[in-house]
Amino acid sequence: MKISRDSDTVELNGPPRFDYGEKVRSRKTVRNDGTFPGKDIGDVLVKKGDEGYVTSIGTFLQQFYIYGVDFVANGYRVGMKGRELESAAPAEGSDPGC
Repeated sequence: MKISRDSDTVELNGPPRFDYGEKVRSRKTVRNDGTFPGKDIGDVLVKKGDEGYVTSIGTFLQQFYIYGVDFVANGYRVGMKGRELESAAPAEGSDPGC
């Protein structure tokens, strides 16, 4: 059985894109692929635009970082690839009062 890789990129050659505790936003809707307990396959776990916080950083297939993200609003902790996330933290130097 051959494992199909998403790409030839090996993210592990560099540092993780996100840090522990960093606020992130989902760039896509994520459905249960059968690895999330208590939910049916195909159930929506995270909607595009949902925000959460990085609680763990692991690896997958010795190629990708997997970020455990706690989506506080829905109570789920979901593992996501870096390309599925974007930072939701305010840009450095930006004035949150604007």
